[in-house]
Formats: sequence, structure tokens, C-alpha cells
Amino acid sequence: MFRLVHEPIDTNSLRNALVHPEDGAVAIFEGIVRNHARGRQVSSLEYHAYEAMALKALEEIGARAKREFQIHDIGIVHRLGRLDPGDCSVAIVVTAAHRADAFDACRFAIDAIKKTVPIWKKECYEDGESWIEGPD
Repeated sequence: MFRLVHEPIDTNSLRNALVHPEDGAVAIFEGIVRNHARGRQVSSLEYHAYEAMALKALEEIGARAKREFQIHDIGIVHRLGRLDPGDCSVAIVVTAAHRADAFDACRFAIDAIKKTVPIWKKECYEDGESWIEGPD
């Protein structure tokens, strides 16, 4: 389950769609918009993407996680558009028999998203805005 959405992310629905009786662990990561960055107050963020390419990249990250870690399933949902502080920008849910595998795959996925997926972030401040490059 890999999606790009323009509405709030429902992490519980994603979790419920992926959990099965054989799972002994569920690792959930939610990236949340914070109200500050680089010494400035952030009033909102905007996420933009090359959607077809971004979705393909999320699917590839999921496939790689399944190959490299002992996990049962993985789902990634990334939000696009305008988000306010406190909003969830990305949710990753990983199911596995054991917690270490679920945690490791979850960390791998968020790090890979930040490095390889064509999603761009613009921070908006009271006195301007700035496109952010690189992992943050």
C-alpha cells in the first residue's frame, strides 16, 4: 500500500489494512510538521511531487525493504499540498514477526524516502518562504 494523498493521513486505517495474525510487531513512523526549522518559526509547509515518479519510488522502497528485512508488509503514505504544524506529512507502517526487523525496515524506509523520492518541501514563514534541499 503506497499512496500520495492531498488529505490528512489516516495512520490507523493503514495499520489495520496491513496487520495480520502472524505479525508479532508493528512499527509506525509518522513525520509531523514542526513549527520551527533553522532558527525560524514555520507557519506551514508545502509538499510538491513528480507524482508518477514519486509513487514508483515509494513502491521500490517497499520492495527493497521486503527483500532486505524479515518483514511481512510495509505501507507508505506521503501527503502533498499545504500542511500546518502538527499535521502528519508521512506515515510508514511495517509489520513483522519481530520488532527489530520492523524498526529497522521503518528507519530504512524514511531515510530512503528523504534521499531518493522526488518530493519537494517548501517552508513558509511569516516573512517569506524557502525551498528545502536535502534530508531534513
